[in-house]
Amino acid sequence: MQLEILLSCMNQADTSLINKSGIAGNVLMINQCVKNDFSTARDQPKESVYNTNPYVRVITTHERGLSRSRNMAILHSLGEICLLCDDDERFKPDYQETILSAFQKLPQADIIIFNVCGKRTRLSPKIQRLGFFGCLKIASYQIAFRRKAILEHNIKFDIYMGAGSGNGCGEENKFLLDSLKAGLKLFYVPHTIATVLPQKSTWFSGYDKFFFYQRGAATRYMLGTGIALLYGVYYLAAKRHLYCSDISSLQAGIALFKGIWENPIVHQIKRAVGEK
Repeated sequence: MQLEILLSCMNQADTSLINKSGIAGNVLMINQCVKNDFSTARDQPKESVYNTNPYVRVITTHERGLSRSRNMAILHSLGEICLLCDDDERFKPDYQETILSAFQKLPQADIIIFNVCGKRTRLSPKIQRLGFFGCLKIASYQIAFRRKAILEHNIKFDIYMGAGSGNGCGEENKFLLDSLKAGLKLFYVPHTIATVLPQKSTWFSGYDKFFFYQRGAATRYMLGTGIALLYGVYYLAAKRHLYCSDISSLQAGIALFKGIWENPIVHQIKRAVGEK
């Protein structure tokens, strides 16, 4: 099996980020920047090959949004096994062996979630199959998958969610939930493959009313009204220790349920469709 890292980043002037991240194998870097190539401009995304063993490719593009970057990476990927990656990760030297070994031991797995230091996990430290609630506890840089399964079922990241969309986070959760609905098998393997470094978020500015409004909107969009209301109550109670110094439970709840009620993501999609 061949493993390929799908690295999403922005405004890189060269390929030094690949070495800085500790990536030693095949990698496809999606670089969203002003130009479509390090040396030339213009309209279409530009793919460049910088090495062939391991295979190092870079696509530079004007497109914006993390979900668009992920989708472009999946579409142009070559590896049998792919791992999503952000620009603030540092990989362990044995990451390739760890990932490929897990897929060899779990031939039924279409997607495997790995442990990343710096990401607090609420999953028990054992190999386990993931269902609905497990999919809500994952970050995108933990996700590895069999490329064939994702492409055959036409599973994509939702461009109306994630950094750059204006709707906060949740794109990885919807990606995993869509995979479950398509019948794919998801597993968690508690082996550490990398460390994610502390970095200022492009969408999270604190536990304020806007955060909870976006949370409610994303939950409604992913889960539907009924489950979103139940999950909203659970979220407010379970996360109180994180937000109580910034906002009261009452204010957080009002903002969250307003996001569920107003359902802004669906309205945004309808407007976009109407403009086409």
